[in-house]
Amino acid sequence: MVDVDYLVIGAGAMGMAFADVILTETDATIALVDRRPRPGGHWNDAYPHVRLHQPSSFYGVNSRVLGTESIDRYGWNQGLSELASGSEVVGYFDQVLRQDFMATGRVQYFPLSDYEGDGTFRSLVTGERTALMAGKVVDATYMNVVVPSVRPPLYDVADGVTCIPPNRLGEPGMLPGDGAVVVGGGKTGMDAVLFMLENGVPADDITWIRPRDQWCINRNRLQPMFEFFHDAMGSQAATLKAIAESQSMEDMFERFDEAGVLLRIDPDVTPTMYRCATVSELEIEALRTVTNVVRLGHVHSITTDQITLDDGSIATSPGTIHIDCTADGLAQRPAVPIFDGAKITLQSVRTCQQVFSAAFIAHIEATHDDDETKNGLATVIPHPDDHLDWARVTLAHMKNSARWQQDPELAEWLSRSRLYGLSGSSYPEIVEPDKLEVMATIAEFAMPAAMRLQEYVDAMD
Repeated sequence: MVDVDYLVIGAGAMGMAFADVILTETDATIALVDRRPRPGGHWNDAYPHVRLHQPSSFYGVNSRVLGTESIDRYGWNQGLSELASGSEVVGYFDQVLRQDFMATGRVQYFPLSDYEGDGTFRSLVTGERTALMAGKVVDATYMNVVVPSVRPPLYDVADGVTCIPPNRLGEPGMLPGDGAVVVGGGKTGMDAVLFMLENGVPADDITWIRPRDQWCINRNRLQPMFEFFHDAMGSQAATLKAIAESQSMEDMFERFDEAGVLLRIDPDVTPTMYRCATVSELEIEALRTVTNVVRLGHVHSITTDQITLDDGSIATSPGTIHIDCTADGLAQRPAVPIFDGAKITLQSVRTCQQVFSAAFIAHIEATHDDDETKNGLATVIPHPDDHLDWARVTLAHMKNSARWQQDPELAEWLSRSRLYGLSGSSYPEIVEPDKLEVMATIAEFAMPAAMRLQEYVDAMD
């Protein structure tokens, strides 16, 4: 019998971030049960060339820095805060588990195990079942990330067609003899295109099926170091000013585009998707070199000579490599109460910031008693899908942030949380007139922007 205060189901990024804060801020004991052989969740299944979309300093667990807090000096992220590779992320979580968690003597880790409910988990190696008693059960799998390598394409693929997940790009024999077709317009599709361009595949040899174009977050404006103050805080000021002065949703996005707050690959196409994809300006320039873009909806089937889509078909060939990038990595899931008696369901409380959200939820759990208060502080923000969701999630984020800053203890905790990102914790006292002007702009337009977003959301609902 395993007897602990918390059972955490899933040793992915959210489960690890939650456990880290519980171990740091309480004396509780934890059982960590996970189906994979090591911590890191979907990072264990991701394609080898994957990197974080956001700076490494925003990711991982609160108590340990990920990476070296350096600046990338080459590649499409050059001049910006480093982006950890997938292997670095997996290695990092393994270090956190073995060097930090296990060293407390308060964590029991059960890899390759499946929690079956009713206080029982089963070893996927031996089949042996173990009884477990926990004060609370933490579901760290609800926001489960799915990557292409763990499921087949959701369209028909005929015999003789080469259709691979992005994990197999670069394998012997996986050369685009007759060219390559990238299926999917999300960040995985972008990464596949960038990988091929970086490795010498001519842009003209790449066909890119994009059912929807996407608004992307400008990574150049999402930098944590003080030297990037005008990029980061200036972007916040520009965003709020654009919202407050906009006359419509369409006008608002045009202002974002002009200010470089959000980026789009094709300047002549108005995006209808927003999934928090974060790219650098250099990556956008590279992606724009691929001009063979197909906008005929979603793929239904691929044969040796034809790809059938919602609104038509295009030719292909047996020598063409098709790269499936359609897995829904950030699926929208129904919001449920995070705190529900003896059950805690980890979800996002800050837009597309899952690891921060898990750490924040753990802090609320450690410092508050009743579920009503805890759920009031941890309002769920579902993942966005389309451009209209940008307004919804941004407004919800602004409301959550304002609520947190009204609580002195929470505001102080946030200022120390490295996962909170642009929290000001890495900034010295601001005294320079130009920087004070930026902060004054943020203060001036915060409330008008919130009111304008509320108008847009009310009109949509």
